[in-house]
Amino acid sequence: MSQSHVVTITVDNAGQQADAQLSHEEALALAQLVKRLTWGDLRGCAVDDNECYVIRDAVGKLQDALGRAGYAPR
Repeated sequence: MSQSHVVTITVDNAGQQADAQLSHEEALALAQLVKRLTWGDLRGCAVDDNECYVIRDAVGKLQDALGRAGYAPR
């Protein structure tokens, strides 16, 4: 994978799209972050356990997408 590769993450909410462009280094760092997040980290950012489960599911989807794009953490 080229060091100048740009990764685009697209969020779509009822037809409204927003893109974020990440450098190769940023995508690698993000993949490492989502790999290292623990339940305690997520729970500290959530108002309750239910929200924590939702956050965990969203992080898992992000981790999966990064992995499919070639950013599988080591």
